Amino acid sequence: MALHVSLTLLSAITFIGYGIVCIFHGHMTQEFQRYGMAKYRVLTGYLELLGGVGSIVGLFYQPIYLLSTAGLATLMLMGVVVRLRIRDPLLQIVPASVLMLLNAYLLISR
Repeated sequence: MALHVSLTLLSAITFIGYGIVCIFHGHMTQEFQRYGMAKYRVLTGYLELLGGVGSIVGLFYQPIYLLSTAGLATLMLMGVVVRLRIRDPLLQIVPASVLMLLNAYLLISR
């Protein structure tokens, strides 16, 4: 159980950080333009923040946990698809893939 909580916190903190960067950092504006998805940058950031916070809250209320981890896994699946579509190098696809698999594991193991 301690491992599950630790992995959840790791995922949550990562997504909260990425969400903040996605919303406020100029570099992410350029990245989303490169993805051809500039209009979804702020939405993506808020979904990452919401998913991260939801994962933490969900440690105490399972329905929120299931929704948050499923949402984050789906968000990262979409991120992997976008990166494959624009032919990013494998090393740039790995972080989204790992976060997708981590959240899928957290969802299934709960």
